[in-house]
Amino acid sequence: MTQNNKQLISFLMIFSSLIFMQTIANFANAKVISSVKPIGFITEAIVSGVTDTDIILPDGASPHTYYLKPSDLAKLKSAELVIWVGKDMEAFMPTILKNIDKQKQIELMTVPEIKSLLRTSHDKHEQEDAHSHDEVSQGHHGEYDEHIWLSPKIAKIIAQSIHDRLITLYPDKSTLIDENLDEFITKLTETEQNIAKKLITVQNRGYFVFHDAYGYFEAQFGLKKLGSFTINPAVQPGVQKVYAIQQKLKDHQAVCVFREPQFSPAVIEKIVSGTDVRIGELNPLGTSITLSKGAYSQFLSNLTQQLMDCLDRN
Repeated sequence: MTQNNKQLISFLMIFSSLIFMQTIANFANAKVISSVKPIGFITEAIVSGVTDTDIILPDGASPHTYYLKPSDLAKLKSAELVIWVGKDMEAFMPTILKNIDKQKQIELMTVPEIKSLLRTSHDKHEQEDAHSHDEVSQGHHGEYDEHIWLSPKIAKIIAQSIHDRLITLYPDKSTLIDENLDEFITKLTETEQNIAKKLITVQNRGYFVFHDAYGYFEAQFGLKKLGSFTINPAVQPGVQKVYAIQQKLKDHQAVCVFREPQFSPAVIEKIVSGTDVRIGELNPLGTSITLSKGAYSQFLSNLTQQLMDCLDRN
């Protein structure tokens, strides 16, 4: 090997090392990390202008089945604050967070004001079937419904919790943090009023969802969900559940069945075949929305429009 070749190889090794180190540094840049995108939307609204934020769960992935990558570990270990829902939602988080200071994380399911508003993870339709073979085979998905970002009421508490922790982390930016919270609450209240006006026209139209994730939103806005295919979307619905839903569709009790971008089982196409029932799509993780200060209200508005697009057709 010539001297020139040796020098070239040496240069390339050093260059590659620098690129790798810069990549790790970039992963570790964000100071406030959220587990899933909708929590990241709320976080960004409060943290905007204070420091950088990032989200662990990539678009298209499910919090129920995701595995952390080395880059995720770098983000979490270097963060000043990690915001996540709870162990039954993000199964990928508890192990790594055991090694991170409790003062550097907010587990939202343990916030007292949120705990008082929690719904059980099974609606009345699921409870009626709870002892059937299908339900037992699927297993329980936690005692409470952890899709708390779908409750505007809880979102305000999440924002307040993030605000309170940020004030202690960045006392010199307390005025900006206060302003961010006030702006978020005002915008969200306006969004809630707009959503209520829209959805009042479809409150009596029955539907099924693939994944039992929307209970908080449905309760607040008086929607008529008839049931869900599954509680844990990582588990396909059993034969008895599918048959029961087919019977309800044949009885004309529903006008729509909603699937999700990351879970679109062929079973839905089969179930609605031969009926007038429409297939809609709901996105409970806001995967099409860009992270921004106003993203949370946009997320709720998009979800509302997805419901209207299917339920409001004549």
